[in-house]
Amino acid sequence: MDETEEDTKGCRQMKQLGFDNRKYLETQSAHIKERIAQFGDKLYLEFGGKLFDDHHASRVLPGFAPDSKIRMLCELKEDAEIVISICASDIEKNKIRGDLGITYDVDVLRLIDAFRSKGLYVGSVVVTQYAGQSAADAFKKRLEDLGMRVFLHYPIAGYPNNIPLIVSDDGYGKNEYIETSRPLVVVTAPGPGSGKMATCLSQLYHEYKRGVKAGYAKFETFPIWNLPLQHPVNLAYEAATADLNDVNMIDPFHLQAYGVTTVNYNRDVEIFPVLSAIFEKITGECPYKSPTDMGVNLAGSCIVDDAAVCAAARQEIVRRYYAALCDRRQGRCGDETVYKLELLMQQAKVDASIRPVVAAAGAVAEETGNPAAAIELPDGEVVTGKTTDLMGASSSTLLNALKRLAGIGHEHHLISREAIEPIQTVKVKHLGSANPRLHSDETLIALAISATTNPLARRALDKLSELRECEAHSSVILSPADSGTYAKLGMRLTCEPTYETNKLYHK
Repeated sequence: MDETEEDTKGCRQMKQLGFDNRKYLETQSAHIKERIAQFGDKLYLEFGGKLFDDHHASRVLPGFAPDSKIRMLCELKEDAEIVISICASDIEKNKIRGDLGITYDVDVLRLIDAFRSKGLYVGSVVVTQYAGQSAADAFKKRLEDLGMRVFLHYPIAGYPNNIPLIVSDDGYGKNEYIETSRPLVVVTAPGPGSGKMATCLSQLYHEYKRGVKAGYAKFETFPIWNLPLQHPVNLAYEAATADLNDVNMIDPFHLQAYGVTTVNYNRDVEIFPVLSAIFEKITGECPYKSPTDMGVNLAGSCIVDDAAVCAAARQEIVRRYYAALCDRRQGRCGDETVYKLELLMQQAKVDASIRPVVAAAGAVAEETGNPAAAIELPDGEVVTGKTTDLMGASSSTLLNALKRLAGIGHEHHLISREAIEPIQTVKVKHLGSANPRLHSDETLIALAISATTNPLARRALDKLSELRECEAHSSVILSPADSGTYAKLGMRLTCEPTYETNKLYHK
């Protein structure tokens, strides 16, 4: 069986670590504890980004462990209570978490289970920006049937500029008060734009009305306040939130108070007067002079190789660009998101040429007239694959990458045609598939079966873990089965914004 035509291009140095994760764990946890001690009865701590699996941070800061935040939080588990925030409109439009391929509402369920598995107490879920959305109603009922408490927060006219209305019984006062029982309340969410900060500020207002001394702090990894505004890591954060219209900006309050230039983003800057007004009502003065002050982020001080993180961040910007192109092709975003990412690429001085897999996959696709794919191995070697009668391009590329990692020659076939053809028969004749070619997950299962009798297949299978963090590219939009398999293997996939066929419906 001719699994694919293989191509290797170039050889670059293996990726360098640019971030000291051990230092980060030590200094960041100590800094959070200091902030907790600053307030009295209760602290609302907004946790931005992903707690369990912050893959964006691990991609742009090589060396950052995706679970660093949750490890720190576990040290405070006896005093901590989790509140998960989700925006009603995200429920309504089935917003998908790109790295996991699941909707935000489903991710709330996943997060609850994940927190509980670590021994952390999840007290409640708050649905923000609620305006009677039917999908939000259904989700609320589902959670309550599962024994979770759910609270509703509402839109406020003129938010965030109409401070007199916001800080009143007709503003935050209309929101349902989230009943909490522990001194540290961590407010987190499936993704950005879920209303975490507004939830914290609303709670401060209600605590004040009840005579409870409470404070607020923010733990947000990005943008990194002590890196330059146009630093690639900060630009990569803008790329990650391009659909939200977030913009990094100089913190004018910090500059005025201290004469020091720091970076924050527009929503924090816009909301700061509200935060300041709320604190003034609680204590008579705001403990913070700027949005930067209210943060507890020390990630910038743990960067040990700026060149490495710059290179990683530039790759992330290009990956986000391709993701937006595909989203636009699939009707999930508009031109504005793509235009913003094009501008960010210009600011970062990058284009698709920094991803060798793009040109490699394109060359094979042009040569064969069929979909092709490419994977860049840890040593910089690029392996390509083409579409065959037995396998899709992503499957053949995956097999070729494993063979190269295992030092197996191209002439050796890891899975026999005789083993694949019965699988194809089941797919087409019994499962109703129009595509007989094996997807990536089916190929791995076939490889695992072959490994029971074929030592070479076993050797290749043992190399799966080495694909983690490898760059990959497809000349067409992959099916969820293929893209999902690549994601589970930890590969960083991009696709051209085109389909394999001209059909209007694509599974």
